[in-house]
Parts: sequence; C-alpha cells; structure tokens
Amino acid sequence: MMSVSDEALKQNTYDIVIVGGGAGGVAVAASLLKRRPKLAIAIIEPEEIHYYQPGFTLVGAGVFTPDAVWHPMEKILPKKATWIKHAVVEFAPEKNEVILSDGGHVKYHMLVASPGIKLNWAGVKGLNETLGRNGVTSNYLPHLAPYTHEMADSLRGGRALFTQPPMPIKCAGAPQKAAYVPALMKYIEAYGVSLNLESKLVAVDGEARIASFERKNEHGASEVIQYEFDMLHAVPPQTAPDFVAKSPLAGETGFISVDQDTLQHTKYPNVFALGDATTTPNAKTAAAARKQAPAVAINVISVLEGNAPTVAYDGYGSCPLTVERGKIVLAEFGYGGKLLPSFPKWLLDGTQPTRAAWFLKDRMLPAIYWHFMLKGREYLAKPHIYNKKTGEAVQ
Repeated sequence: MMSVSDEALKQNTYDIVIVGGGAGGVAVAASLLKRRPKLAIAIIEPEEIHYYQPGFTLVGAGVFTPDAVWHPMEKILPKKATWIKHAVVEFAPEKNEVILSDGGHVKYHMLVASPGIKLNWAGVKGLNETLGRNGVTSNYLPHLAPYTHEMADSLRGGRALFTQPPMPIKCAGAPQKAAYVPALMKYIEAYGVSLNLESKLVAVDGEARIASFERKNEHGASEVIQYEFDMLHAVPPQTAPDFVAKSPLAGETGFISVDQDTLQHTKYPNVFALGDATTTPNAKTAAAARKQAPAVAINVISVLEGNAPTVAYDGYGSCPLTVERGKIVLAEFGYGGKLLPSFPKWLLDGTQPTRAAWFLKDRMLPAIYWHFMLKGREYLAKPHIYNKKTGEAVQ
C-alpha cells in the first residue's frame, strides 16, 4: 500500500482526500481509519458545525430541541484525520488534486467526494426574502425548524401549504413507493389533506401570503395558479453544488458520475463518491450514506492497494415518515424500489405506522448516528460482495 511520507505531507499530498464533512464524509473517514489507522487522510470542510439532519423534522415537530441536532465539527471529525477548513472550488482529477477557496492545492492518491447537495432557495422567486417570517418556513434549515413548530403549534385554522419540488431532493423517495401508499393515504384522508400533484412552487409573496404554482392544465399547457396561505412549509429545488456540476467528475445531470454498485467514478478509477451528490438512483438520506460508507472504504483501500473494487452498495435508503406523534412508517428500500427491511415483520412492519418505528427514530437513530456511524462502527451496514465478472452484488 502506498503511504505518505513527512515530505509528501509538507507538499500537501495525502493517501486519501475526502471532500465534505457531512454524514458521508465523516463516516467513510472513520471506516477507512478503522481498517488502516496509518492512512494519511485529509477532510476538506469549511463549516464549523456538523448537523444531524434527520433530526430537523423532529425539531420542527417540537420533539427535539435545536441543541440536540448539532455538534462542533472538531468534536466529530476523526482525530487521526487532518481537517482542512476551506471550501473546494474545483476538482482537477487529471492532476490528482483539488483546488481550495484560498487558492491552495491539495494532492491525493485517492479522492472521496461527499460534498452534499445544493439547496437552491433562489430557484423560487421571493422565497429567500420571506423565509422565517410571514408564516413561511422550512425544516431544511436548522435555524428555521423551531419556527415550523411555532407556526404549526399556533395555527388554529386557515390553510397550511406543504410543497415538494421535482426530484432529486433529500429523502423524497418513500412516498412514491407503492408499498407505502396505502398507509399514507389513510392519514391523508383522515386529516382532510388536499393533494395537488405535479404542481411546482415557483413564487412566494410573503407579505400578501400568496404562493404561486406552475402546473399543466387539461390541455397540457402550463399555467400558474395561486393559493393564499396562513402557513407555508417550502422544500427548495435541489441541484448538485456549482463546483461539482462544472467539474470533470459530473455526469449529464451535474451530479458526480459513479457506478451505482461500487461507487467508483465512471472515468477516474481513483475517485469514489457517496451521499447526495452522486448519480446513484437511491433515496438521498443519511441512512443511504451509512450503508455507502463501508462499501466506499473497502473499495478505496482495495484500489489503493492495486486491486479492483470488491464490495457493492445495494441502493439502500430509509425514510422514516411521521404520520402522527408517536407513530412512524419506516420506509426502507433499495434499487428498483425493492423493500429492504432491517427488522423482521413481526418486530417492525415498515409498511404500517408503528410505535416501534417512532422509538427507533426518536431514541435509537440519533445515538446510532453519533456513536456508531460517525465512529466507523458499522452496525447493520455490511456491504455485499461484488462479482467482478457479472458486475453484480452477491447477496
């Protein structure tokens, strides 16, 4: 295995450079160091706070306090990794280096990209200007989740609008899976919710409390309709980060082009990627990153040592869907919509709302995230063996 000398480190060269200090980046760093403690690893991350993003919805529901969903970045990153506190502005895979916001260059033997997804608030006219006031909120921003709870708790009547943009977005796959529709529709009907499908939020007038949506009419022509609201929870359009979309690593959609099984880049064999910024057709969730991280770690080490990738990610993603306080539908599925339950049906039926799933979301998953996933303890995250001849995962 190649190792980095003291002189190489002075020249800013590492065995492995990880772009992104979110769930995927930290988890894969921990998994790598668990297997090879002497690896020279750099994590490039400009932010000083690490958020437990799956907890934002429970802050919005008043179940978690805001302090429960964050820790200082320095407390989260593996101690044996080097933290480079800058943003990446460019990938240069032909030179095996990344370029930083301060103009610096960091060289690598292997690159793992996990930069996350861009929340395009500017993609909806007027939304950015009214967030956090006029009844407009979003659980996608941690500082606004308490406002979501405030609005929902004080609303005694009127109209509340909840929007979802076109894919791709974080954790949206479950409601589209047929297996979960019956359970969800029962609650939609019980709550008297009006579903308006194929309607895209395009503008918000916060002062007037009017939301504008684009949709197709019965003749197939686009039209804009407007709704007054008392509360608006908006999910922004989401894209690959700009520096990713314009890079040689990007595919046609702007996301990092990787093999969906091995998570190896389709052009550069010493580049791997995981998390929300890849082209893999899985739900973009922390649960997906938890399963991807060990697969990436094992395959990165294999390639670093001169071999081919040996394990595969099966597309696992999980979306715990809260349908009432104390009950959750635990949607777990992989590539092709295949159900991939973590528990036997007698213990937890993921297609039905259960208190067991609520307990898992409320009590267990945060602890698993902070103390297992980010520490390289791969509980229920073992990847499948990859068959090099067929290009398929072996169950």
